[in-house]
Amino acid sequence: MPTNAATGIVDGPRRIPARDLLSAEQLASVRERVEWKSLALIAHAWAVILGAIALVAWAPNPLTYVLAVMLIGSRQLGLAILMHDGAHGCLSRNETRNMALSQWLCAYPIFAETRAYRRYHLAHHAHTQQADDPDLVLSAPFPITATSYRRKLWRDISGQTGFQQRRAQLLNALGDPSWEIERRARHYWERLGPQTLANAVIFAGFALAGVWWAYPLLWLVPLLTWMMVITRVRNIAEHAVVPDSNDPLRNTRTTRAGWLERALVAPYFVNYHLEHHLLFYVPCYNLPKVHEILMHSPHAGRMEVKPGYLSVLRLATSKPAGDDQPGEVVSNARRMRDGKRVGDDQASAGF
Repeated sequence: MPTNAATGIVDGPRRIPARDLLSAEQLASVRERVEWKSLALIAHAWAVILGAIALVAWAPNPLTYVLAVMLIGSRQLGLAILMHDGAHGCLSRNETRNMALSQWLCAYPIFAETRAYRRYHLAHHAHTQQADDPDLVLSAPFPITATSYRRKLWRDISGQTGFQQRRAQLLNALGDPSWEIERRARHYWERLGPQTLANAVIFAGFALAGVWWAYPLLWLVPLLTWMMVITRVRNIAEHAVVPDSNDPLRNTRTTRAGWLERALVAPYFVNYHLEHHLLFYVPCYNLPKVHEILMHSPHAGRMEVKPGYLSVLRLATSKPAGDDQPGEVVSNARRMRDGKRVGDDQASAGF
């Protein structure tokens, strides 16, 4: 890993210049931001959500409900992914429209916040898998035992993880109980006001359509359950148990995803995470093209690519059963409530 000769301080993981990865023509092609494509992905996410709700309203039974929860939870993660594109300025070439699309159509409905996320997320890109990576807490505990993962899976699918995260987010937004009510109200609006407004609009829309019950059962339940399950899987796949934390081709992972994984676990090209780290200004819909170019380049042999999410989970749960022990809390909002050192942007971003 390179060290600054003047200070003796390690500078972080080695970088690969973009021009060493793709030609000038290829770079110009893949970095182009096409607003209608972003709008189409956002529209697709909401269409799947509304379609799943319509399915349950038309044929209410346990099978359609479980399917709808999984589909909606995957599109809620999809909204988070598209918000992430907005944090990188990839939804539109116009920053005002980029931020409006990211905030109101993607982030606020899932109780997230793009600007806070952007401020700390860029540090993750600058210090990937290093001691000062704000997301290191997500990958550092791995590998874990299969028993430990089953405990996490149960907490996720049962809603415990999601409930604790949102509860901590709410309490953080309400501020110190000793504050005057006006101060607490201002603090709440700054932290969760737009998110609350967006969700009030969603509830009102469902109520006007005669399906008010869809908000608790088909918006909040997926947000607190299936989205938590696949968010953990995504976090594991991206950086856990990577071969070399200092090599930009091996400290981040791309996971190949079939149609079922794309539908329920990894929407909107989130599985191409290595390509995203190498060229973080490329819109998500161009990442498959970057992957194809790189897989025919001299870098292909070193790239950390796995054939599917199950293969990554097997690797991440390879710790011997005898070494099983409880894990630490990784939610930024919950860590702040517990008095851990967490940046204000991390706690406010919604993840």
